[in-house]
Amino acid sequence: MTVTGRFTSPDGTVLDKESLRQKYLEERDKRLRPDGNDQYLRLTGRFAHYLDDPYTPKTERAPKTDHVTVAFIGGGFAGLLTGARLREAGVDDVRIIEKGGGFGGTWYWNRYPGAQCDTASFVYMPLLEETGHMPTEKYAHAPEILEHCRRIAEHYGLYDDALFHTEVEDLEWDEARSRWIIRTNRGDEFTAQFVAMGTGPLHVPKLPGIAGIGSFRGHSFHTSRWDYDYTGGDPSGAPMERLAGKRVALIGTGATAVQCVPHLARACEELYVFQRTPSSVDVRNNQPTDSEWFAQIATPGWQQRWLENFTANQTSAVADEDLVMDGWTDIARRVRSKIMALPPEDFTPEKMAEAFENSDFEKMEEIRARVDSVVEDSETARKLKAWYRQLCKRPCFHDEYLQAYNVPGTHLVDTDGQGVERITENGVVAAGKEYEVDCVIYASGFEVGTEYTRRAGYDLTGRDGVKLSEYWAEGMRTLHGIHVHGFPNAFVVQPTQGANLISNIPHNLTEAGRTIALTIKHALDNGFDEIEVTKEAEDAWIELLLSGTGRLLGSPDCTPGYYNNEGQDSGLRGRLNVGYPQGAMAYFTYLDKWRSSGTFEGLAFR
Repeated sequence: MTVTGRFTSPDGTVLDKESLRQKYLEERDKRLRPDGNDQYLRLTGRFAHYLDDPYTPKTERAPKTDHVTVAFIGGGFAGLLTGARLREAGVDDVRIIEKGGGFGGTWYWNRYPGAQCDTASFVYMPLLEETGHMPTEKYAHAPEILEHCRRIAEHYGLYDDALFHTEVEDLEWDEARSRWIIRTNRGDEFTAQFVAMGTGPLHVPKLPGIAGIGSFRGHSFHTSRWDYDYTGGDPSGAPMERLAGKRVALIGTGATAVQCVPHLARACEELYVFQRTPSSVDVRNNQPTDSEWFAQIATPGWQQRWLENFTANQTSAVADEDLVMDGWTDIARRVRSKIMALPPEDFTPEKMAEAFENSDFEKMEEIRARVDSVVEDSETARKLKAWYRQLCKRPCFHDEYLQAYNVPGTHLVDTDGQGVERITENGVVAAGKEYEVDCVIYASGFEVGTEYTRRAGYDLTGRDGVKLSEYWAEGMRTLHGIHVHGFPNAFVVQPTQGANLISNIPHNLTEAGRTIALTIKHALDNGFDEIEVTKEAEDAWIELLLSGTGRLLGSPDCTPGYYNNEGQDSGLRGRLNVGYPQGAMAYFTYLDKWRSSGTFEGLAFR
C-alpha cells in the first residue's frame, strides 16, 4: 500500500495513515532477528524432560507386528475426524497412533489454567450433531473440549485398536506388497494398506534460546506440560493454592499467556510477565449456552450450516447473515462493509486494498483504546498496546487478561522488542535488571515454521526410495493439500494448499477426513491396491495455488511471529504455504463436487 492521507474513524478519531504505517514498521524493525526460527531451542538432551507426559502413566504392551487397513498418525481432531468418517463409510479396520496418553492432540497437552477455544464452540468443536453434544458456553474451556475428543472416540469405537504413548519413527513404502511399513519407538513393525497423517503444528513445544536457560535452580515448565503438582489447582480452574507466597516469571505474551495470566495473577504473590511483543486483545464476551435457544437451532444439518455460514462470512464478498457472531466474523464484517461502501468506479484492487487497510486501522485503534479504558496504570497500558495490523499475529479475545494488570503483585516487564536477556540461577534478567523468582513458566508456543518431517518426528520413504523431506525440499507439493505424488496410499490432513482456513482449523480437517474416507472406500469397493495423484494433476494444482495473491496473514512487513516465519523470507516454501486462490468457501464447494463425482479426477487407482 502506498496510499497516504488521513481518514476519520466512526468514533470521530482522525487517523494519519502514514504515521501509523511508520510506527508499525519501527516496531517491526526492533524485533527482526537474523536467526528467525533458529532462535528457539528444540527439546532434546537436557531439555527432553519438558516433553514428558505429566497426565497419563505409560502402559507397557507387546510390539505390534500385524496388518491393518488404515493407520492414522495423530490422535487429535484430524485423527478423530478421519477415523469417524472412515467408520461411517464402513471402513472399520482403523488404527490410530498417538504419542500422548490419550486422544485430544493439542487439547490433550494444553491443560494450562484458562485454556479455551478462540473460535465459537458451535463451529470449532467437530461432530457435535453426530454425538449429540451441546457446548456449555460460546467459547468452551479445555476440559470440555478434551472430554468431547474422548466422546468422539467412544462414539466411533476408535479406542479399540489405538496405540497411545507411541511415536512413529519410520514409514516405508513396500512396492512389492503395495503397503506401508510402520516402525515406532515401542518396537512395533506392522503394515497398513493406507496411511494418513494428522500430526498438526501445535504439538512440539519450543523454548526461547535465552542465554543461561539451563542454569535456573528453581522450578520451571512449559505451559503445554502444566505442573499442577507444583502450582496446585487443576485444569477446571481450581485455585492454584501452592503458588501463594511464590514469585513466578511467565515468559511469553501470546495466546496462551493471554488465557493463563489472569489465573496466575490471582494465585501468585508476585507475577512477572515478560513481554517481547504485546498481543492484540479484543473483547471475547463469553456466554453460557441457552439450552432452549440451542434446541431451536439444532435441527438436522445444523452444524454443517453453521460451518458454511462462518466460512462464507470469512471469505465471501457477500454474506446475508452471521450466525456465529464472534471476533473472527467481526473482522470480516468490518472489511466487507468498507469494501461494499465503495462507489462502483472504485471497485479496483487498489481501492479495495485501501478499504481493507482503513478497516484494520480503525479496529486496531479500538483495541488500543480498550487498553487505556481497562488498565489503570498509564505506563503499563502504553506498553500493552499492539502496533501492527490485526492479522499480523494471532488475534486474541479475552475479558480478563488486561484486567489482570490491575491486580496488585502483577507486573508487566516489557523488553521493548528485545526479549529476555538471560536466565540466572535465581531468576530472569531483562534490560540489565534481575528479577528473582521461584518458578519460570515458558509460554513460548510450538514449532510451526520448521520442516514437516522435523515436526512429525519421522520421514516417509516413498516410491523408488524417495523421501518426503527430499521431495518437499523446496516446499510442500500436493493435490488439495492431501495427496502427494510418489507416495501412494498416503494422505495428509491439514489446511495448507486446501482451504487454508486458519480461523477455524477443524473445518479444514472435517472436509479432508470426509474426502479421504470416500477415496479409500472407492478403492476398497473396486478392488484397487493403490491410490496415487498423478504428477500432472499435482503440478496443475501447484500452478493454480501460485496464481493467487498469496497469504493474507503475516506478510513480511508484519512484526515477526509464526504467521510470517519470524519475519524471514521463506522463498518458494513460503509462497507454497497458501490456500485455494478463490478462498475457503470456494474450495470446500469445489472439493465436495470433486469427491461426489465419483471419478476422483487427478488420482490414479491401480
